[in-house]
Amino acid sequence: MTRTRFVLFAVMLASVVVILGAWTRLSDAGLGCPDWPGCYGFLHVPTSDEHVAIAEERFPHAPYEEHKAWPEMIHRYFASTLGLVILGLAVAFVRARKRTAAESPPPPLKLPLALFALVCLQGAFGAWTVTLKLWPQVVTAHLLGGFSTLALLWLLYLRQTAGFGGRWFVPGVLLKPGILIMGLVVLQIALGGWVSSNYAALACPDFPTCHGELVPPLDFKEGFDVMQSVGPNYLGGQLESDARVTIQVMHRLGALLVLLSGGWLAWRLHKAGSLFGPALAAVLGLQILLGILNVVLMLPLSIATLHNAGGALVLLTLVTVNFRAFRNRPLT
Repeated sequence: MTRTRFVLFAVMLASVVVILGAWTRLSDAGLGCPDWPGCYGFLHVPTSDEHVAIAEERFPHAPYEEHKAWPEMIHRYFASTLGLVILGLAVAFVRARKRTAAESPPPPLKLPLALFALVCLQGAFGAWTVTLKLWPQVVTAHLLGGFSTLALLWLLYLRQTAGFGGRWFVPGVLLKPGILIMGLVVLQIALGGWVSSNYAALACPDFPTCHGELVPPLDFKEGFDVMQSVGPNYLGGQLESDARVTIQVMHRLGALLVLLSGGWLAWRLHKAGSLFGPALAAVLGLQILLGILNVVLMLPLSIATLHNAGGALVLLTLVTVNFRAFRNRPLT
């Protein structure tokens, strides 16, 4: 397998891990296994009567629920495999760098090594997610780490292939606004993680208003208290209604800001004749539609999971746009 195909395989695997992570979180299976890295002391989900009895004896405070244990362990299996794949990538690029020292440009080395460090940190966040009982700060950081891993793997793939050609070009002058808009998307993803980890997705049951008001009662102090104490258990959330409403309203405002700024960038790309214009507009429109459907359909698991995947697609689109703009930036 060539390095390029190896990286592409890692990108696809990371995409699966991000989607499985969303599925696990949204199905309230984040504590499906109360320990880490095993499940009730086993390396697999206990299914036999004997193993279930042992599990219940070991963890009397965490009733065994097989339908929640399976999503959690499947996510761990895929995430662990991704970690091994990224380790393999790092080794492959180190060896390639030694073999092709005279190659110009040489194979990237810092990015694969940074990815390996990041995936190790992700493993730690995965453990803390369980041991700190779904503490929102850790859950949100874990989500951002997953998106960052996927984005960096995609960037590594782009560096291996030089991106897209033909009409898939981006003027270099759009690099600075592109980076700024990508930063807004990252903040919006973080807000989405904060919404999910604080169980605020249905804090506003209507759209575009919230409980029939354009500006409902808000509580920023509690809603965004990142210094809140740990535990004992955040399953189901602990915030009062106004705090959850505040988080949901800010996520909606963030979505509006991303839509307007991303729409402007899509328009500029379209004017330049780039196919990235309609592509960016399409993924932004799809993501907004999925967000609205989450509210009006009362957060169906499939739509909510697709909304997470849509966020990843928006991010990867902007990574690609900025990569192409960087390659075409004016040299001074």
